[in-house]
Amino acid sequence: MHLPALPSFPLPASTRRERALLAAFVSLLLFALACPAFTGPDAVSVFADDRGWHSLPNAMDVLSNLPFLAIGVLGLRWLRWLDRPELGVAGNSLDCAWLFFAGLIACAAGSVFYHLQPDVLRLAADRAGMAIAFAGLIGLAVCDRVSQRAGWAAAWATLAGGLLAVAVWFETGNVAPWATVQFGGMALVLVLALARPLPEVSGSVGAVGLKLGWVIFFYALAKLFELSDHAIYEATQHVVSGHSVKHLTAALAGLPILHALQTVGRRTLRHNPGAAAITA
Repeated sequence: MHLPALPSFPLPASTRRERALLAAFVSLLLFALACPAFTGPDAVSVFADDRGWHSLPNAMDVLSNLPFLAIGVLGLRWLRWLDRPELGVAGNSLDCAWLFFAGLIACAAGSVFYHLQPDVLRLAADRAGMAIAFAGLIGLAVCDRVSQRAGWAAAWATLAGGLLAVAVWFETGNVAPWATVQFGGMALVLVLALARPLPEVSGSVGAVGLKLGWVIFFYALAKLFELSDHAIYEATQHVVSGHSVKHLTAALAGLPILHALQTVGRRTLRHNPGAAAITA
């Protein structure tokens, strides 16, 4: 007896960029596994500015996280408008953007939780929020420069790898996997910034025109401020510390993404003017 053949649904062949992206993720995974274990700075190290405000400890390092919350909420509100059937906008870019802006809110919550009373458990919560934002950012960058399907896969791989790296650090003190996620991920974004964006596809987001160079600039500047925590605190006569400025600067990395999505919305309305009356 011959069984009827099952219908086949072949997937489109992988592109050269997709294969290169897969090789990059495999290389980062192997590096994280092979890299000798090392520990980072003390999780409860004293920051330059430990001043309280009323009953709020470490007030500036806590309150400077509010821009993460503000940009995250603005981004989610814009996505709620953009992700409407009548606009005809689709694509994994929107899903990755949801993940990114939700990650900014998680960053704000985790960082506030940590800076109120720094310890190892609270730092793990802080880094978990960062892992969510990293996943959304890398997913968006891949959607813009490689493909929509690769972007969603990259976002999930980064999220899983980031949370696993946080768990490894929390259990063993080995910060190597987390450093690989953080700095390896940004190195990947830098490489993607040099690639040509994908063309726009009808009925899909396609490339949102994300200015990755600005994202990298704000991230690098934030790391510089972080390393200059005490120096900036002394240079400003104890007005503000480098760590507080780091929070403010890192939050600005969300603005290029918000701007790109707003541009997508305006472009969509130009191509589909009838949607403006429906959404008004």
